[in-house]
Amino acid sequence: MSGVRRILVFDSGVGGLTVARQVRGVAPAATRVDYAADFAGFPYGDWPEERLREHLLALIRRLLGLARPDVVVIACNTASTLALDALRMAFPDTPFVGTVPAIKPAARASRSGIIGVLATPGTVRREYTERLIHTFAWHRRGVLHGARGLAALAEEKLRSGAVDMIALREEIAPVFVRQQDASGARTDVVVLGCTHYPLLLPELDLAAPWPVQFIDPSEAIARQALRVAGLAGRQAGEHNESDAGEVAAGRAWITGIAAGWSDEDLRHMFAREGFDDLRMLDDGGMVA
Repeated sequence: MSGVRRILVFDSGVGGLTVARQVRGVAPAATRVDYAADFAGFPYGDWPEERLREHLLALIRRLLGLARPDVVVIACNTASTLALDALRMAFPDTPFVGTVPAIKPAARASRSGIIGVLATPGTVRREYTERLIHTFAWHRRGVLHGARGLAALAEEKLRSGAVDMIALREEIAPVFVRQQDASGARTDVVVLGCTHYPLLLPELDLAAPWPVQFIDPSEAIARQALRVAGLAGRQAGEHNESDAGEVAAGRAWITGIAAGWSDEDLRHMFAREGFDDLRMLDDGGMVA
């Protein structure tokens, strides 16, 4: 593994796999992608802010010792908006790439002037999110919605392949608005402000009451991680003849119990995603 650049992708559950997939898809050879899922802390939006910040600092400290990454991707909007500055201060020798709602590209893309932001309640209530809107979308109408069950629907899809479409429509309905004037302008761009949500993109297209552009930030996050790691990214699906081999199989760490998953199914799922070594962080042992 000499010379291999290590990228650790961290999330409260499986949502960060949308980012890890993109990293693996565009990273050059001699890259290793590891993953950490804090199932014990999911969902972060239910935590008091100070307690969650302390939890993240302690957990990341432990992961840095185990994974020894060159770059850490915090693939969680709530964790990023709450703790990214604290993590950078606490671990100045480790570069961190955060995840924040893609307000700026959404404001550029909108033609109607109405953009929706689907995020977790924790992300929606952060001052950081409001600042993004005031800075980059001051000339747009931003409709924020803290979707309480959308991340769980995404986790259920990954686990079983099933999506409750009635529940999905109810979760996303608040960001679809229409002006009550002669213009009839309506939401035309929706920001996916949680890394879980791109897992539901096909279903989101079906559930939307009218066609909109959903902004999935996962590729942009992946490419930023490669830049920070000093790596040149490939175009998705591109093979560079100078690359010697493939992106290295990674290790995944998990905390707590992944609700609804058997150990065997969890292991198989992570193996499909490129993580062939799954470990429990709580006791350092292997999953049974």
